[in-house]
Amino acid sequence: MTTHFTPRWPETIEDTGLSLGFLADLAIKHLYFRGYVTGAKLAEQMHLPFTGVVERVLEFLKREMLCEVKGAGGVRQSSYEYSITAKGIVRAQEALERSQYAGPAPVPLEEYNEGIRRQPLLTSSVHEKVVRQALDHLVVDAEMIESLGPAINSGRSIFLYGEPGNGKTAMAESLGQVVLGGAMYVPYAVEVGGMVIKVFDEVNHIPVRQPEGNDGSNSTIGRLRHDPRWIQIQRPVITVGGELTLETLDLVWDETAKYYEAPFQMKANGGMFLIDDFGRQLVQPRDLLNRWVVPLEKRYDFLTLHTGQKIEVPFEVLIVFCTNLAPRDLVDEAFLRRIRHKIYVGDPSVENFVEIFRRECALRRIPFDEKAVDYLLREHYFKTGRPLRACHPRDLLDEIVDIARYRNIPPTLSPELIDRACRAYFVEL
Repeated sequence: MTTHFTPRWPETIEDTGLSLGFLADLAIKHLYFRGYVTGAKLAEQMHLPFTGVVERVLEFLKREMLCEVKGAGGVRQSSYEYSITAKGIVRAQEALERSQYAGPAPVPLEEYNEGIRRQPLLTSSVHEKVVRQALDHLVVDAEMIESLGPAINSGRSIFLYGEPGNGKTAMAESLGQVVLGGAMYVPYAVEVGGMVIKVFDEVNHIPVRQPEGNDGSNSTIGRLRHDPRWIQIQRPVITVGGELTLETLDLVWDETAKYYEAPFQMKANGGMFLIDDFGRQLVQPRDLLNRWVVPLEKRYDFLTLHTGQKIEVPFEVLIVFCTNLAPRDLVDEAFLRRIRHKIYVGDPSVENFVEIFRRECALRRIPFDEKAVDYLLREHYFKTGRPLRACHPRDLLDEIVDIARYRNIPPTLSPELIDRACRAYFVEL
């Protein structure tokens, strides 16, 4: 499911959709922060071609006596070394008062919207084989897979609920990374009304290695075959938890830097937005669900600039709510109807619990002993009425490893180590 969209290489300033004045301000800020820089290096920092674009910007800056040529590292104009003038420093400081953004050149909002819409979330149906492969590293029963498959194909919204520790988040993230796999392009930043919205997120976006071409240039920009203001990434899977607020679902204006940070759902465009631990945010669940009514139905979202102006952006997102709370304790039936698929993730069966234990033992190179697991189940689950949780094998084995390391003995599934691990791990309420 790789995108067929490739941002077109800009050959002129007009092709960028940005004004000469905007690009000149951006270039002069780069010069201000870096002092001396070659034309090729400036083009690389601005993520724009030198020929036809940055060279024209530099010509303008020289004509206005905002920069000057200090030397040349070769015969090409791109190898000339430029430095900012005293007049340029004043211009740069004025530009920085308006916005301190000095990164890659942005793309206009209209181009961003078109680019996202041309890279739909699901370019084909997701079939059972793909879903099984995505969850192969987890122990998931067939009935659960039958529920998750259609939910993913909806490309809309999923509500995963059930007791804690049974893999709701792990399942959702695995599906997002594999089922929604493939590559897409996102811009580093977006321009609207002369203001900048930073979109590319080094934490949540994973770049795809670019194929190297050769146009005779040594610069990174020269080897790209698309508009360098866009970066190819793996389709995003962005997870948020209790820190989520309504304010973080709108454009975040930095009063000091004077540019915007895109909200979570905008960064998740083309992928999955996972709201973990739903219901434990500071904001009311009903308010959070209300926030998604229009985007889920219309496939677009409205964001608000600090000036009060609203802008429209695509909402090409699979949104997943994960909660340990009972749905009836969060919202009423009318609200739940707006969520397309509701899936209960229950406790594992005894057979699945044993299989999880087997896999976790293999990961830690602890000899698996079925009789020892039978002892664990009998003494610490069946006799106490304790429910099985999918996370218990991992956590109990980690306890055993810690105890064995302290005692300087190999970790094994001996009754003694099992008992000690359970006493340390479980809390009697």
